[in-house]
Amino acid sequence: MTRQELLEIEMLFDNLFPICRSITGEGLRKSFSFISKYIPLDILSFKTGEKVLNWEIPKEWVMRDGWIKDESGEKILDFKDNNLHVINYSAPVDKILDLEELKPYIHTKPNLPDAIPYVTSYYKRRWGFCMEHSKYSQLKEGKYHAYIDSEFIDGELNVGHAIIKGEYDKEILISSYLCHPSMANNELSGPIVLAFLYNRIIKWKKRRFTYRFVLNPETIGSIAYLSRYGEDLVINMYSGMVLTTVGGNTTLSYKKTRRGNTPLDELVKHLFEKGIITGIIREFTPVYGSDERQYCSPGFNLPVGQFSRLVYGTYKEYHTSLDNKELMGIENLLKSIDEIEMILRVNEYNGYYINLFPYGEVKLDQYGLYPDMNAPSNRGNSSNNSVDGRKELNYILMILNYSDGEHTLLDIANKCNCPITNLISIVDKLKGKGLLEGPYFEKRSIRS
Repeated sequence: MTRQELLEIEMLFDNLFPICRSITGEGLRKSFSFISKYIPLDILSFKTGEKVLNWEIPKEWVMRDGWIKDESGEKILDFKDNNLHVINYSAPVDKILDLEELKPYIHTKPNLPDAIPYVTSYYKRRWGFCMEHSKYSQLKEGKYHAYIDSEFIDGELNVGHAIIKGEYDKEILISSYLCHPSMANNELSGPIVLAFLYNRIIKWKKRRFTYRFVLNPETIGSIAYLSRYGEDLVINMYSGMVLTTVGGNTTLSYKKTRRGNTPLDELVKHLFEKGIITGIIREFTPVYGSDERQYCSPGFNLPVGQFSRLVYGTYKEYHTSLDNKELMGIENLLKSIDEIEMILRVNEYNGYYINLFPYGEVKLDQYGLYPDMNAPSNRGNSSNNSVDGRKELNYILMILNYSDGEHTLLDIANKCNCPITNLISIVDKLKGKGLLEGPYFEKRSIRS
């Protein structure tokens, strides 16, 4: 964690937060423009009316202004003060109404009276406003002028993606959504963590996997992306993750894939159970969540899990104006970046290894990996220079014995009853001495 990273994250957040985003439109494109300063996104276009799987790209929403004025001409709410004041994708309106006529078009959250709720109507034409219930309850009888300046045009839906090539074509998908306006944890936390993960991974000296980053309007954006790239993902994807609500001062949370036993599922569970990262495992469900529901839909059934921190729907400020920077916490985004990067780094090591001298035990002392004298004074040594109660030597013997193309490094760590992170430096050492090769993505015979 660096002070410079914190400042850059906060700068990106402050630029993105005021923008009126939706599933289409200039707000979405402006947001992509800001994020493209941190990650070189290739922006894809899906035209209005285009069929994408079982869906159709809607008309693009153009939103200019919106307010309600009382009889004295005073605005009781104004879209320009907070873009949550108008239903997202609202139809236009210009009417004078009595209070009782107006009330059905105003949405509030009575149990959170100082919050402006977030309301959408993407696929059915309706108009409406949102405001604090504390202000709504004080409205007086009389005439009100309801005005929304919006329109629907033939336009496009946009999705951004970027790829970091690795040694192999096997891919890790990192996906998040960009469509909610002026909310922090349930919107900007995911795209910001995604962008800064890109900047971490691009600096790694070596990458086994290829990394695919996708930013899209939630649900229809991932469906559109799958309509174009779904078959490629089926062929190349090794593991994937959706990032959503990854802010908040709580522990990391992982929602398993639909398959429930993918390499990422098992690795995250292991790291949580061993206390390397403090976290909670959630089971997959299609009932609620984010774009993992699309990636894991039965026709694709891709190995995509989901990372969260302060999980959507579990906190009272969810989908309201109170989901702000203070609730999310810039420092908490850094925690998510650090922890997810660690998981990805460990994932680079997990796989199937081959002992290059599998017939009998390797004569380790000739590689400086075993004491060259057996005496009471050095029976607790791993080598002449390593006095560690044979800890490293025991790991070496376990790794070499089970590097038979049938066991992953995670399997070996579980047999050693130790965190997989304890074995990474030893794997590097054994590979450096020409005793081990891998990791491989799939099982293989030691005799091949």
